[in-house]
Amino acid sequence: MQKPLRNIRVLDLTNVLAGPFCCHQLAHMGAEVIKVETPGTGDLARQLGADADLNQRLMGVSFLAQNPGKQSITINLKHARGKEVFRKLVRGADVVVENFRPGVMDRLGLGYDTLKQDNPRLIYCAISGFGQDGPLAGLPAYDQIIQGMSGVMSITGDAQTAPYRVGYPVSDTIGGLTAAFAVAASLADHQRTEGYFIDVSMLEATLATMGWVVSNHLIAGRDPVPMGNENMTASPSGTFRTGDGLLNIAANKQEQFEAVCRVVGRPELATDERFARRQARLANRAALTAALEAELARKPATEWWPLLNDAGVPAGPVLSVPDTLSHPQVRDRGMIGAFANAPGVGRDIRVVRTGFKLNREAPAVDTPPPELGQHTREILGQLGYSDADIQQLTEERAV
Repeated sequence: MQKPLRNIRVLDLTNVLAGPFCCHQLAHMGAEVIKVETPGTGDLARQLGADADLNQRLMGVSFLAQNPGKQSITINLKHARGKEVFRKLVRGADVVVENFRPGVMDRLGLGYDTLKQDNPRLIYCAISGFGQDGPLAGLPAYDQIIQGMSGVMSITGDAQTAPYRVGYPVSDTIGGLTAAFAVAASLADHQRTEGYFIDVSMLEATLATMGWVVSNHLIAGRDPVPMGNENMTASPSGTFRTGDGLLNIAANKQEQFEAVCRVVGRPELATDERFARRQARLANRAALTAALEAELARKPATEWWPLLNDAGVPAGPVLSVPDTLSHPQVRDRGMIGAFANAPGVGRDIRVVRTGFKLNREAPAVDTPPPELGQHTREILGQLGYSDADIQQLTEERAV
């Protein structure tokens, strides 16, 4: 299996989702990821998820999802000897990733300017809600806060339901992907003689993915509005009712629209002056949707979408998450990873991997998500601490 980040060591100080998801990607690319956690509690995600028993065990589903392939060491970063241990780790690391509020690591005496004295080539990635400077820099932020302040919620839903939250933590996830991209790009700079400080703002990372929406305002002077399940740039392009189930159709090109008309048995719609050209279809979207849904009602979505695909029209059913996970397209490409009898869980678990392949292989990690502090003694031993040293550090609550 290809591991482009083999021999790269990442110290993951992050919590909940954005930071852990960043390091989740790096682990799948072959990096050795050591999760540095607070003694006793660890990552807050250990207490989150739909299984209350796992939350009590500090192995919550939300933690299990983003932390396979990592090691866990507990270090008290507020303790003088804990800081000493961490700085020893930094000397042998390539990357540090944290998602504390700006200034927290500096106040601990462990900010980038300090750590680069221990490791001048260190890549330090700080993920926060709003970035390291600006009027909002010091504020706390979770995904929902960023969804609201980025404008995402204002354009999600329709005129009756907006603003609406996206159904999964999209801003956290985008922030994590952005951070992983920036870290990988920094590692690719083989000519560097010093480190990098990477400042990831979840707000800006989210805005960066909203280019079409934002540019309609910046360039065309049009304020974005919620469109529900309809595509703002084309019609028929959206979600349609059928005889049984919903169907997504994306007829974004003229020839695709004409093909839709033929497939549903209404070829004359393609020459109707209300629908013949893109702008006319946008202006008369409601009438076109009504005409198409009257024909789509004759068959279920499961029959329509193959017919449309065969005619060159992108179309597909609206599936539930369980339906998607059991679909052969997902199953056969190795998207789901499995770990037998995962420690701390007491049973087999399955988790999603990352969304790409390398040389036709799905990147995977070899080990399940770690229990809190599972590798503390092992890693301290690698740093040169004796059993007696480790015992003393434990008694002092430094680790």
